[in-house]
Amino acid sequence: MQVLKFGGSSVAHSDAIKRICFLLEKKPKGRYAIVVSALGNITDQLIQCGQLASERKNIYKNILEKIEIRHLNIIRELFPITYQSHLISWIKKNINDLESLCDGIFQVEELSKRSLDKIMSFGELSSSFLVSEKLKQSGLDAICKDSRDLIITDSQFGCAQVDFITSNHHIIQFFREKTSEYVVLPGFIGSTLENETTTLGRGGSDYTASILAAAISASLLEIWTDVSGMMTANPKVVNQAFPIKEISYEEAMELSHFGAKVIYPPTIQPAMKKHIPIQIKNTFSPLDTGTLIYINKNTNISQPVTGISGIQNMALLTLEGSGMVGIPGYSKRLFEALSREKINVIFITQSSSEHSITTGIHETDVIKAKAVIDSEFAQEIHQRHIDPLRIEKDLCIIAVVGENMKNLHGTSGKMFSSLGRNSINVRAIAQGSTEKNISAVIRKTDFKKALNTLHEAFFESPPKQINLFICGVGKVGSKLLEQIDQQQNYLLEELKLQVRIIGLANSKKMYFNDHGINLSNWEKYLNQKGIKMNIYSFMEEVWRFNLRNSLFVDNTASEKMAMTYDKFLKNGIGVITCNKIACSSDYDHYKKLKTLSRHFKAPFLFETNVGASLPVISTLNDLINSGDKINKIEAVLSGSLNFIFNHFIEKKSFLEVVKEAQLKGYTEPDPRIDLSGLDVMRKILILARECGSPLELNDIHKKSFLPETCSNSTSIDNFYQELHKYRDYFLKIRSEAEKDKKRLRFIARYENGIAYVGLESVKEIHPFFQLEGKDNMVLYNTYRYAEQPLIIKGAGAGAEVTASGVFSDIIKATK
Repeated sequence: MQVLKFGGSSVAHSDAIKRICFLLEKKPKGRYAIVVSALGNITDQLIQCGQLASERKNIYKNILEKIEIRHLNIIRELFPITYQSHLISWIKKNINDLESLCDGIFQVEELSKRSLDKIMSFGELSSSFLVSEKLKQSGLDAICKDSRDLIITDSQFGCAQVDFITSNHHIIQFFREKTSEYVVLPGFIGSTLENETTTLGRGGSDYTASILAAAISASLLEIWTDVSGMMTANPKVVNQAFPIKEISYEEAMELSHFGAKVIYPPTIQPAMKKHIPIQIKNTFSPLDTGTLIYINKNTNISQPVTGISGIQNMALLTLEGSGMVGIPGYSKRLFEALSREKINVIFITQSSSEHSITTGIHETDVIKAKAVIDSEFAQEIHQRHIDPLRIEKDLCIIAVVGENMKNLHGTSGKMFSSLGRNSINVRAIAQGSTEKNISAVIRKTDFKKALNTLHEAFFESPPKQINLFICGVGKVGSKLLEQIDQQQNYLLEELKLQVRIIGLANSKKMYFNDHGINLSNWEKYLNQKGIKMNIYSFMEEVWRFNLRNSLFVDNTASEKMAMTYDKFLKNGIGVITCNKIACSSDYDHYKKLKTLSRHFKAPFLFETNVGASLPVISTLNDLINSGDKINKIEAVLSGSLNFIFNHFIEKKSFLEVVKEAQLKGYTEPDPRIDLSGLDVMRKILILARECGSPLELNDIHKKSFLPETCSNSTSIDNFYQELHKYRDYFLKIRSEAEKDKKRLRFIARYENGIAYVGLESVKEIHPFFQLEGKDNMVLYNTYRYAEQPLIIKGAGAGAEVTASGVFSDIIKATK
């Protein structure tokens, strides 16, 4: 004989009954006990009726009327007219009984748990009655049996305890006497020996089915619900969660204890005692495999974790003090005090010094817990043997569960390193003695990120999801988005990376989409759906999303933006930037950013600060990290200045070449930054600092080639006017270099802790002489490269190459 339980669906009542009957008709011939829970949302309506009646609100009668109409419509839809009379009479009688009960509650203005149990029972009774009648009308041998005649409980209304000896006797006797193929029973309800209706608490319908299965030693217990089995994690939180095909009783109990709502923990116990397998199936996808819960699970040696679950809205209670050390009885008194108030303890951990005991409870129980613990230990607290109870709220607990964790090393290390990489702080840890569960208490705000992080670590083969928040969508930013869009398939197939743009911003607007922004229409979304840009509001949105593997990308030249990097790094969010301001700001700030990056394990990459996409900084770091010593750095670090001086020939004026460079996007938006040498000063400063030198920007010696009035110009237009005035001055600089067969190069040098920049004329034998177009060149003269310097050469300016350098840093950061 098999036991089947149906329910938990939010679809229309009549549709659910049709589906149940359809599935039963497909079953092979045999005997079945069918447990039905309240279908649709009728239980919520019934509870509302009782609450409204207790508040002296007459509108509960309107709800009862709607319930009655709904049931009458179901009868008319499911049954032929000749079959409807006795069904309608049954419904009307029960609705009248409900109304009488609610009228009584209305008079006394009090809704007791006993009355609420009676009210709620109508949902299961009506659903099971209509299912059995539909089966009979379809020609099947079916009867309906009231579970209250079989399942006997104590009088703890709302969550009654089952008297298994009496209940089993009644169940066995009933099924011996009745030989019908289909016996339909309401779930969730029982009765006391005095015939008072009780309910079995959360998941009570599943529990009913398991009680029946154990009593009659069923061959299988099937629980039909609206999901395809127990999942590796909550699919509402983790999109990549998938059904678990097989799981042991113990694993299922651990997962359900820590929040997996597919099955209620007490449901498993009766079936487990009789070794009855439990199959969880999807009513709407009956061909799905579902989950089989059984004692002999086929274990996968390479997969230590079976599932991940969690409980939100938790609080930690910590009892500590030197007076606890070596004194027996504190734990006993603590848990007895909580037990007296029926406060469920979810989590326990104790320091090895016996100095403190920490327990986790639901936040709703905090006030009761504090009162009872303060009372229990009032004398010890007064005498200062122990401290007053410490309470921490806004927490949650996550649990990694697996039968095979005890057989594989490194599971806990993998768990905590994954959390650490995403800046999820663990407040407390506990591991069961059976090694089937590792639990950690974390901030409630990190709940979603933690579950997704752990699911990715233990269950997801690549691709790895990367979430980007990008500020700056001008020339570099728009090219970056274009390159990411073009490379999506390659990243997915070859590098196993799923790159999502979650947030975009320019100087005016910002736009976010937690599913990822469609890059083919990003401008439309930003302009039409974006809200006013504010860097602090932008950061708040990033914190609110709190996504794993998050990176902040700064494509701006904004000082205000650069000064926010520390806040991102402190939150474990990597920073990728082509903005040179942060790394060329005060040395202490630069060191702080590097330290934060290491401490919070958040990448801080700025390769494009020097040489656009050229591997200038990474090569320097590789040399130093491998033990080489930097003797001297010589570099042409401004692609814009190199372009200008390479094109400052023949009949072109200096002003014309500068404007051409700006038009092509080779200069900063303000070309004075390039021509003043400030941009090159920042770059050589960054290289010097990467070598370990604590230089400040003011320490760099600069030989300016600009007349003073050009350097002090008040605007870009004024700057261009001054360049025009000094036309002959610039022609003279060019002609003197040409006369000596030299070329003009703006060169940066760093040697012996000293850095300087300036315009120089180089001879034909110098490597810089042949430097064409907007190319950069860096010469590293080191201990290993003493005779011939290590040369890095290539395009050092332009939106396309700068964007590709930022893109490269994003990919590096994912590793």
